[in-house]
Amino acid sequence: MDAVRVALLREVLAGTEWPSATRRFAGTLRSSVVPHGGGLLLVGTEEYEPWHLAAHLVDEAAWSGTPELTPTLVRHRVRAGDPAHLSTGLGRIEAARRGETLLVVAPDAPGAGLLERVHDARAAGATVLALDSGDRELHAMAHEALTVPDSPDLDLDTVQHLVSAASGENSLPAARGRRRLRDRLSRLADQLTAPPPARW
Repeated sequence: MDAVRVALLREVLAGTEWPSATRRFAGTLRSSVVPHGGGLLLVGTEEYEPWHLAAHLVDEAAWSGTPELTPTLVRHRVRAGDPAHLSTGLGRIEAARRGETLLVVAPDAPGAGLLERVHDARAAGATVLALDSGDRELHAMAHEALTVPDSPDLDLDTVQHLVSAASGENSLPAARGRRRLRDRLSRLADQLTAPPPARW
């Protein structure tokens, strides 16, 4: 989703909690990975693989000049012959340590096996973030969680777009006080999509 569409989406959601909630969650994500030089692990449930969010975070990492946002997509099923970027299995969560961040995206119940691994990763010092539909066990383990209720107006995919866009926009200031290209494009998109001033 490009900057103009994100700006339009934020305009539609203005007056709701979502623009600020997704920016806050993105800020937590960014502050978890940037000081440690990366270490972002991204995992879904057995039924849902957040490859779309992974792709958007890769884009945001490149556009914002924040390579630490580039995630490692952890998959429940890895097949022989999968390319390297799709070959990380659940064992990677078991190896997570202090300084790494585990982002769990769970539109459905995470399952006991995943929850056990998340618990172990947290016990080993990893930061746990959850983007989900409100699973109590997952929330008990997460340092920060953003719940997306089942609603016809907003879904988890839309919230993922807002989080990924905000994670790049809210990056650290560029050297010598100059704004990054991504920030300038976002501001331009906001200006282009703003309603014209009222004429009296």
